[in-house]
Amino acid sequence: MADRVLFVCHANLCRSPMAEFLARRLLADRPVTVASAGTDAIDGLTMHPYAMEVAADSGADPAEFRTRGLRPEYLADATLVLTATRRQRSVCTALAPAALHRTFTVRQFGRLAAAAEPLDGSSDDPLGAAIAAAAQARGRLQPAAPEADDLRDPIGGTAADFRRCAEEIERSLRPLATLIGATG
Repeated sequence: MADRVLFVCHANLCRSPMAEFLARRLLADRPVTVASAGTDAIDGLTMHPYAMEVAADSGADPAEFRTRGLRPEYLADATLVLTATRRQRSVCTALAPAALHRTFTVRQFGRLAAAAEPLDGSSDDPLGAAIAAAAQARGRLQPAAPEADDLRDPIGGTAADFRRCAEEIERSLRPLATLIGATG
């Protein structure tokens, strides 16, 4: 079974679906599946039209995407949980306390993965090794300002706001892809 990355935002309309589609492209050659959910999502809605444009730009067809509310079993099944904000990270760890050590904000994990040194040797569990390497990097980094961990919600903004958000997501995910490649 492939490792699973779960992206979580508020309504599963903008940030987490964009992250899901961007991660699918960035991790296409890795043994990782991706999904998304929202802490306050209404099941079955289509994603925001601007988010849909971003997803389509990733080379995928987002027409079939439907929102889904966060459930404890989604967290239990995820190897790595990446949230849009610290608040959503807290919700995830309250729903599934066992997920604490594998739940980060997207921006937080991007910083940690960028600073991580790949663990020695090839791993049969590249995502697990990447998470362990990022966790080790945590002790070497200065704490970031709390707002540095949150990904601004583009809802109510322009198409350019959604693109800026997607660029931030992609910047945060690139170190993860690199780290998985180095550990696998």
